[in-house]
Amino acid sequence: MARTHQLAACPRCAEPLDASDLYCGGCGYDLSAVPGPPAGPPPPAPDWPQARETDGTGRPAPVLRASDLPATVSDTSARPEQPTLPEGVRLPEEAGVPAEPGVRAGGGPRYVTDDRPAEHPEPPDSDYALAAPPPVPPSPPTPPGAGAHVPAQSAAAPVPPRPEAAPEGAQGAPGPNAPAPNAPAPGTPLPNASPGSPAAGAPASAPEAAPDPRLSPPPPEPGPVCARCGAGRVDADGYCERCGHAQPRPRDHMERELSTLAAVSDRGLRHHRNEDAFAVAATALPDGATAAVAVVCDGVSSATRPDAASLAAAQTAEAALMASLPRGTRPEQAMREAIEQAAEAVNALADEPVLPPEEPGQNAPACTLVAAIVTEELLVVGWVGDSRVYWVPADRSATPYRLTEDDSWAAQMVAARLLSEEEAYADERAHAITGWLGADAYELEPHTAAFRPEAPGSVVVCTDGLWNYAESAEAMAALLPADSGSRPLDAARTLVRYALDSGGHDNITVAVVPYPAPGEPVRLEAR
Repeated sequence: MARTHQLAACPRCAEPLDASDLYCGGCGYDLSAVPGPPAGPPPPAPDWPQARETDGTGRPAPVLRASDLPATVSDTSARPEQPTLPEGVRLPEEAGVPAEPGVRAGGGPRYVTDDRPAEHPEPPDSDYALAAPPPVPPSPPTPPGAGAHVPAQSAAAPVPPRPEAAPEGAQGAPGPNAPAPNAPAPGTPLPNASPGSPAAGAPASAPEAAPDPRLSPPPPEPGPVCARCGAGRVDADGYCERCGHAQPRPRDHMERELSTLAAVSDRGLRHHRNEDAFAVAATALPDGATAAVAVVCDGVSSATRPDAASLAAAQTAEAALMASLPRGTRPEQAMREAIEQAAEAVNALADEPVLPPEEPGQNAPACTLVAAIVTEELLVVGWVGDSRVYWVPADRSATPYRLTEDDSWAAQMVAARLLSEEEAYADERAHAITGWLGADAYELEPHTAAFRPEAPGSVVVCTDGLWNYAESAEAMAALLPADSGSRPLDAARTLVRYALDSGGHDNITVAVVPYPAPGEPVRLEAR
């Protein structure tokens, strides 16, 4: 049978053919069985409608359903005729190949039949998508100022191309600001809108609420200003944040002043802490007279916790005197009882170890003590150790005196006439004390003495940090300002400054008490 059309190659093996070939020279295929082109013009292409405009938020317009298109099951009259198959060509179902459910097989485009559910999407091998995903029911309205949390839009969701816009002014064409068809009402959250976005019905950029100052913790107060550089703040560890220097401890320099006496204590220039302590107070006696009390203690540096020992002794002695003197106890007896109670307070510190028992170098805390009671007619002193009391008359032409005797190696050498005073105090053992307050002390022997000065003057109560630079009574009288009776605090400062200028090798503590004791009684808490 002659061919009515020319084939360039064999449809089976793609062997090139000549115009006169009736069979393939490569595979022997009968070329006359190949159907010719269909008679008549090809069926016209369907007039597909354009995709609708988006709603201005970037959300793609809904995909058209098959019922919206011509030549579908919703309009059978518009379905084009099936192309006529040439003779000898069979459909898949006629050749024994099962057809897909709901699809009519054929050589042309496949059409959706009536037996396919309307909500089922087009099979994946379709030439084009005719069904959209199931519609999402609208969410309930969102309260003002709140956003509904919805899942974010998938990044892989296909976005159809934007169709050409219809000319403005055309009949039935939406304007540039008109909403897209089937667009949700304003304020309704969209399925893929994030909370707080314009599409979710919330403001585009809602300002964050300011924290309630009543619920916020107050800012930390700045620390004290550095005593060295005067600019940096001191941190919790006691160091300047600017210059890095350690700040003075509270006991490095102390001053107290009453109307009847004053005292000053300083760490000195060589020691890392102040192991001295003092307590000053004033009270009224049963006869209405005023009594001024000054207690000065010097911690033994070779003992454990000497600073705690001196503080405990000073506080205990001052409290004992303030309790006994107003009751009418004789000043000499009150002084002895106060020293004994101070010794008990220091002994009790030995029962509070601060180091492990197996660690060497731990011993009992210890200190020296010297005190003075000054009334309108009487001067009583008491001591244990090498701290001293000096009497300096207001008339500097009169003779000053030292009112105490040291419990030290040098004093014993002088008392035994084995060495002169100059030789004894020049020895390296001069300041080795033979009496102190502490659990490891020898039998306690408090020293007391009473005096009745005939003229006014000043009583100087001090530790060896001062009298090392002014040992004799004459040297101490030369240093004490002439107005010490009326300005005891300035006088005490002057003596401490002299010791510092002389080297400050030890802690320095001095109390100046005018005699006779003037003014109203004022008590200062023990320190």
